Amino acid sequence: MENQDSEKNINKTPSRMARLAWPKSKYGVIIAIIIIIVVNLIYYKDFFLSLFN
Repeated sequence: MENQDSEKNINKTPSRMARLAWPKSKYGVIIAIIIIIVVNLIYYKDFFLSLFN
């Protein structure tokens, strides 16, 4: 009996996690790309400024 219950609940979200509002994964990917671009712009700021001079 216990084996059947665990097979049914294998893909179910845990009760404590179900109450949280999880963002869509595509938004997380977009935010990660934006953060990488901003950090690279800050890191290579001198290089980009020298291109325009």
